[in-house]
Amino acid sequence: MMLVLLVSLLGLQAQVKYEMHYYVAPDTTNHYLHVTLDYQQGLKVGDDTSEKMPNTRELVLNMPRWAPGYYQILDFAKHLCDFSATDSKGNPLTWRKDGLNRWRIQLPEDHCAKVSYRIYANERDVASSRVEPNIAFVAPPGVFMHVDGDIQHPVTVTFQMPQHWQHIATGLRPHVDDTNTFTAPDFDTLYDSPLLLGNYYTSHFAHEGHDYEFALETPDGVEECGLQDAFKRIVSAATQLMGHVPYDKYCLIHMGKGVGGLEHLNSQACYTDGHYRFSSRRAHVKFLAFVAHEYFHLYNVKCIRPTELWPLDYDREAITPMLWVSEGLTCYYEFRLLQYAGITTTDEALELLSTYFSLYAPYDGQRHMSLRQSSYDIWLNFMNTDDNARDVRVNYYFKGPVIGLLLDVAIREKTAQQQSLDDVMRLLYNRYYLELKRGFSEEEFWAAVAEVAGDSLPEMCRLVDTTADIDYDRLLAPAGLRIDTTDWSIRRIASPNKSQQAFLKAMRL
Repeated sequence: MMLVLLVSLLGLQAQVKYEMHYYVAPDTTNHYLHVTLDYQQGLKVGDDTSEKMPNTRELVLNMPRWAPGYYQILDFAKHLCDFSATDSKGNPLTWRKDGLNRWRIQLPEDHCAKVSYRIYANERDVASSRVEPNIAFVAPPGVFMHVDGDIQHPVTVTFQMPQHWQHIATGLRPHVDDTNTFTAPDFDTLYDSPLLLGNYYTSHFAHEGHDYEFALETPDGVEECGLQDAFKRIVSAATQLMGHVPYDKYCLIHMGKGVGGLEHLNSQACYTDGHYRFSSRRAHVKFLAFVAHEYFHLYNVKCIRPTELWPLDYDREAITPMLWVSEGLTCYYEFRLLQYAGITTTDEALELLSTYFSLYAPYDGQRHMSLRQSSYDIWLNFMNTDDNARDVRVNYYFKGPVIGLLLDVAIREKTAQQQSLDDVMRLLYNRYYLELKRGFSEEEFWAAVAEVAGDSLPEMCRLVDTTADIDYDRLLAPAGLRIDTTDWSIRRIASPNKSQQAFLKAMRL
């Protein structure tokens, strides 16, 4: 009943070869992950002799304090207990804590150590681990430590499953010789690859040259609701939109009843209602928008990424004013993808977007916090449930997609429907992710908008950084849309002129 993780590291800075073997055993009764690390440090890279090179006698291990996409300091180390370290003969080694998430261990002469600890895994959120009798969800940032300052190391993961457990689902690459072994090029990839172990519904299929896996903890109704067909259509729509697929395999991990979803480069991990039997067409469409949101994140935030989020620092907050792009525009593309996929009607698409508008427009918070500031301060407010929230704050999940619509309309108007926000997203993806292999700055985002629109669109910039009232009807008029303040919905105007009709047709509204 052991879950075994083998981690092979190559220390480039010190030119030293590190070997790390993690062994993790799920305690399916008491909700623990028992972790043991066998560590060896020693040979020069490329050295043909067995001579040990002089090196530090201290091993420093770090555990992340947050998980990418979950903008809150979680201090995963709070779930850790019973830390110990011994040499290869079982003799205790001296160690000490250095801060909340760092351990310093004095190594013996042979540079070998065995480190052990337990992780309490009983959280029902997408950033934390959970162990139960027939299933384990493993969120790697809260389980595995990396060598301080050496995040870029190849990782190999091997699982020895409990005898009655049947499946392993993850976005990690499988090893060629062992179906229970997976590899990753570095700890960034490991931390971005959740794992579902145990007994659950699973489905493997190919689509447009790529492999896919569904891993569903509570699959009741999944066949009847046509999730696989809808997901394929979402994938095809996103591929046509972006012109590229950045993965070989994608894994959709859906767990039982709970709240939230978390995006990853080649997977998504989400809680559901515990079934796929939807009470109405509206509920079904809302769920598919949720799936499309997490899927489109593999482009927008995992690839198209603000500079503050690349490279990642797991020790401290990654503060950026651009999460309204990463999250808000992803909310906008929920309904765009469902449109492009032919899943929603025009009325359903507008209803999806109107829902976001109604969640912030009637409230006073927009007069106290700008969209840009909401991005910057998310580390204070991600799980802030103060009663005055709607009175003093705005949520980029709600206002962001509406600004996305306004930006899309402005670009289309400036270019006589020849360009759109889609072209901005493709430009950012191709230039900064594929070509330059880095994130984009705030200035570069607006430069990309100006390049596509042929105009700097200063009013759009101001909308992001303003707390003043916005003249929505004026800005939406070119597209033949208006705001109905009786229910804060976005509607088509009663009698659009020819230009507005053409606009609505081009936007599939």
